[in-house]
Amino acid sequence: MAETSLGLGPTGLFLGTFTPHLDEKGRLILPAKFRGRLASGLVMTRGLDRCIFVFPIDEFSAVHDRLRRAPLENKNARDYLRNFLGFASDEVPDKQGRILVSQPLRAFAGIERDVAVVGLGSRIEIWDVAAWNDYLARGEDDYAATAAEVFPDM
Repeated sequence: MAETSLGLGPTGLFLGTFTPHLDEKGRLILPAKFRGRLASGLVMTRGLDRCIFVFPIDEFSAVHDRLRRAPLENKNARDYLRNFLGFASDEVPDKQGRILVSQPLRAFAGIERDVAVVGLGSRIEIWDVAAWNDYLARGEDDYAATAAEVFPDM
């Protein structure tokens, strides 16, 4: 498993990109740097841009608290909740730090074997490694412009 950054360090944040493989049963060995924060459990669900979001239990609870305030009368809110919660899977890593990535989530993200596990502070994203590399290549030219637009104070 290649490691391109320091992972979960003194900041307590998920940082860096790792490129492990799924085994024949669809299990992922979590990067060693991420295991401590996820040891008591995690939730995986459909992310955005065809990736899988992975949240520690406490972070998922905070996200759920925000989502449950959405008005049920709003069709977009209902649709989002169906996709976000309907595909969610709660897992506890085994002693080797493995988690099962469900077939519906693997199909959604187009994952077969090679993955990119990307630390994004409070959550992790799991990508098909080719899709991740394509995403990076497409976004490289816009990176600085996006930063100026989304984070004007940086």
